[in-house]
Amino acid sequence: MRRLLLTAATTTAALTLAACGTTEPAADKTDQADQADKSSAAITLTDGAGKKVTLDGPATKVVATEWNVTESLVTLGVDPVGAADVKGYKTWDSAVPLKNEPKDIGTRGEPSMDTVAALSPDLVVTTSDLPPAALKQLRKIAPVLEVKSADGSDQIGQMLTNLDLIAKATGTTDKAKTARANFETKLAEGKRALADADLADADLAGAGIAFADGYVTANQVSVRPYTSGSLIGTVNERLGLKNVWKVKGDAAYGLGTTDVEGLTDLPKDTQFAYIGNDEDEAATPFTGALAKNAVWKSLPFVKAGDVHRLADGIWMFGGPGSMSAYIDSLVDELTK
Repeated sequence: MRRLLLTAATTTAALTLAACGTTEPAADKTDQADQADKSSAAITLTDGAGKKVTLDGPATKVVATEWNVTESLVTLGVDPVGAADVKGYKTWDSAVPLKNEPKDIGTRGEPSMDTVAALSPDLVVTTSDLPPAALKQLRKIAPVLEVKSADGSDQIGQMLTNLDLIAKATGTTDKAKTARANFETKLAEGKRALADADLADADLAGAGIAFADGYVTANQVSVRPYTSGSLIGTVNERLGLKNVWKVKGDAAYGLGTTDVEGLTDLPKDTQFAYIGNDEDEAATPFTGALAKNAVWKSLPFVKAGDVHRLADGIWMFGGPGSMSAYIDSLVDELTK
């Protein structure tokens, strides 16, 4: 971190006080205390890529190259000075809204190095999804903290590990503990609410759920299943719900791919949930392109009215803030 040392200022102040009758030994003690504080503030940690990161002290001027790390910073009370695709973040992650107006550093995955350098950041927080060449360039500008984007074997654990790592780098570990505790409380409350609710005279606990998002490209609808290896899939299971997707997801994110015909493989009593966005017409096929589709309309859960659009602005790959908002929206929909 490009922290300004106050040695010269302290010395000047000491001389001024000495001229007013303050003794020199008192000034020495103050200077020693200042130096001790600076030394104790230094931070050394190992990031998600196994690289050692050393900071002069808690980072305050931080740049984020992905939405999930931007969300983590906001959750921890750190307003990023720069962030990737700020407009997109505001559209897709209003569950954890920005409290400032960070400089847009470019797209996720391709940050503008000139823009980042002009911000003179103490720290750049990025993810393992960023190309190695971009990471190399960023490390020439400022210390870089890389977190692992996702882990299909333990999505919630990875999400919280990333939050803790960023908290250590920014001196906000107490806020990370609070965010963790609030998330666990939200999970417990959501599970209890579903266990106590009835739907068609049956307990929701253990009910089958299929969460997806979808996109329209060149008039073709693509459906993306969130399997049990996804973050949302893991949250659903912690809530006591059964993930009924039969397709296989990728190792990192637990995301699959299918089309409207693939939805016919889902059980008849499926609760189908999705997130769209009114600001992105291509991301709302379930109420748009599929509204008149014969296969979609024939699906048992569509006929039964068991299709649930959750609140906009919940980032499906976010942190505990987004996942808490997801729990609230899902429980509200399923218990109506």
